[in-house]
Amino acid sequence: MRTALLAPLALLLVSGPALAATAYVSNEKDNNLSVIDLDRLETVATIDVGMRPRGLALSADNRLLYICASDSDTVQVMDLAIRKIIKQLPSGADPEQFALHPNDQWLYISNEDDALVTVVDVNKEEVLAQIDVGVEPEGMAVSPDGKWAVNTSETTNMLHWIDTATNTLVDNTLVDQRPRHVEFSKDGNTLWASSEIGGTVAVVDVGTRQILKKLKFEIKGVHPDKVQPVGVKLTADGKYAFVALGPANHIAVVDANTYEVLDYLLVGRRVWHMTFNPDESLLLATNGVSGDVSVIDVDDLKVTRSIKVGRYPWGVVVTP
Repeated sequence: MRTALLAPLALLLVSGPALAATAYVSNEKDNNLSVIDLDRLETVATIDVGMRPRGLALSADNRLLYICASDSDTVQVMDLAIRKIIKQLPSGADPEQFALHPNDQWLYISNEDDALVTVVDVNKEEVLAQIDVGVEPEGMAVSPDGKWAVNTSETTNMLHWIDTATNTLVDNTLVDQRPRHVEFSKDGNTLWASSEIGGTVAVVDVGTRQILKKLKFEIKGVHPDKVQPVGVKLTADGKYAFVALGPANHIAVVDANTYEVLDYLLVGRRVWHMTFNPDESLLLATNGVSGDVSVIDVDDLKVTRSIKVGRYPWGVVVTP
């Protein structure tokens, strides 16, 4: 009887390490993903995928990984249980970033070469709509309530607001030069938009679609031309915003309530995008030119580790 009771506990203890959080990093130049064990903080595997992988997104249950294979003109779907590509979705030309609707079914994809946003039903594997936007669309985000899909156009310098109920473009917000990324706050009240060449991040009121605040960044010893905001990540508690500053090789730490820049963290070369581990104790940042991932302790706001990955890491996601 005692042995029978202990058996399930033993099984849990044995299987525990297999449940550790895992990061997947897209490597543009190697056409593969690096797999990072977040307990060991090291790369443990690589997986071949399509050509020039960039944007990554997870299904709601974390079982499927969507991969923008930009030069293959497709979105690949990987089953993470077996780490194999199980299907290819119609994506339009040159998909770069995308965002999955909260319904876990509609994928909004920016098509840089065609000035379009393509909407794909991931279950039916069919295109639902193609929406004309500005020139060179890149950034893509869907609001937490699923009402809005927002796209950035690098050359038109606008945020394009798409009503997801009708898949129609209903408004535009002018921002600074070359907007690259958009990120909704957890409550959905604000949208943060980085402008790479403009050197700013605009905080936009979602209700009015007007700019509330524009953030500028100054790093001692770094020429202003190198301060090029790209990725943005917001903590779920609304405390911090982290802004990747590209060739400035720093991440800005911003008080998400007062919009004050609190610190600049030195990371690898040409920092692109970021994500948190499940409890948001760590922030991972991809560094394109140095080919590594910086690990940041969120409580201490310190860079604690650099993890070598492939060539030109771009996107990153974490599964629990």
